[in-house]
Amino acid sequence: MFKGSIVAIVTPFSNGAVDEEKLRELVEFQIEDGTDAIVPCGTTGESSTLDYEEHDRVIQIVVEQVKKRVPVIAGTGSNSTREAIEMTEHAKQLGADGCLLVTPYYNKPTQEGLYLHYKAVAEAVAIPQILYNVPGRTGVNLLPETVARLSAIKNIVAIKEATGSLQQASEILALCGDQIDVLSGDDFITFPMMACGAKGVISVLANIMPKAVGDLTDAYFAGDLATARQLHLDTLKISNAMFIESNPVPVKTALGLMGKCSDEVRLPLAPMSEANKNKLAAIMKEYKLI
Repeated sequence: MFKGSIVAIVTPFSNGAVDEEKLRELVEFQIEDGTDAIVPCGTTGESSTLDYEEHDRVIQIVVEQVKKRVPVIAGTGSNSTREAIEMTEHAKQLGADGCLLVTPYYNKPTQEGLYLHYKAVAEAVAIPQILYNVPGRTGVNLLPETVARLSAIKNIVAIKEATGSLQQASEILALCGDQIDVLSGDDFITFPMMACGAKGVISVLANIMPKAVGDLTDAYFAGDLATARQLHLDTLKISNAMFIESNPVPVKTALGLMGKCSDEVRLPLAPMSEANKNKLAAIMKEYKLI
């Protein structure tokens, strides 16, 4: 259902508030450069620091600006199942085409707890839903066997797999077959994951290089593996640079250097250290981004 280059778009701020004008401009930048879908209020969108009103407003702005040109997949995950249901219902009412639900963080549910959590959200809100597994941030790993159980639920359509493990991604694909789509959650392994059967990527890098990420997935789908492989290798250095500090600090710093929006982040995230900012700027110059 959702495939290709899907950007986990940042939430631009100005003096502590959501910069609505810049957010609209970033949406246009993505669509003009061929991005296949947009995810507002994901991890990269600093969803954990948005209040409920801001969360809904960011989704609303992206839906309004996109005007059905590409799908909008709203981040609506929470470590409270009731809260995740409410946020997912709000996103549906606002016109989102799907929702991205991170595994509950901090409370460390069992695999049965994870299954029941996702089942409850899927049954409560009739909208296509994407599981999001990122144990490095949440402290819990959604195992392939649990994904296979969840894949039997009709409106659970995909998983953003961000363990960085090709083995785990392969196990999901082997267990689930065509029942669920797998999307890479890590730019640096999009190509090898697609070689295993993934349908694309929910990308951080696409915030600053939407055309390159889109060209990679397009080339793969067109059967031009040589071009896709070369783009994978060519973008590896800048992909890695997006994680020299906690996401989204590097990508927001990069957008600031490009003049696309402020590099402002919300506490407890802090501005990038000067040393790392200099490293990032040097790499961006290599890619002719600045």
